[in-house]
Amino acid sequence: MAIAAKKIQDYKAKAISEIKDIFKDEKPASLDSSKEAGKDFIFTEYRGLTVAQITELRKQLRGKNALYKVVKNNFARIAFEELSAPDVSSFLVGPTAVTVAPNDSNEVAKILFDFSKEVPALAIKGGLVSGNVYDAKQVEAFSKLPGRLELISMLMSVMNGPARNLAAALNDIPSRLVRTIKAVADKKGEAA
Repeated sequence: MAIAAKKIQDYKAKAISEIKDIFKDEKPASLDSSKEAGKDFIFTEYRGLTVAQITELRKQLRGKNALYKVVKNNFARIAFEELSAPDVSSFLVGPTAVTVAPNDSNEVAKILFDFSKEVPALAIKGGLVSGNVYDAKQVEAFSKLPGRLELISMLMSVMNGPARNLAAALNDIPSRLVRTIKAVADKKGEAA
């Protein structure tokens, strides 16, 4: 829990306000405004990453409309407290970057884990997903789940199965009739 000072300096209050704007439900200006608001957060330790590696990671995350923000731990802790979020202070230790995932957060987690395999300096600390605090192992398990679009396509495939089978059965009736008539005609032709 953050220590409350009697008077927060203006630049600190402004920095906390900016972080809070990124973390709250409204869309940050740096993210695409056509998507829904960012609510899921994945905390990473970036110590040992080069500027080029962080730039590459940000580029990959931008493809999923995610924001990778290096934060000052105390400011982030205060911002989460002011937003009445669950306690994530255990993740806000050491050099911390927060990935804000506006949607498809499991795909964002997948990008982070794949990147950490290539660059072991990136360490996933945990996450705040749909209001639940996940440790690193839970975030990894979450990253292995199918994404939203994959689930929709699976559902559509299951829903289309019976209709496809019905169409095949209805198409099969006339062809069976034709084959039966042909067999009867052939049999009568042989008898004559």
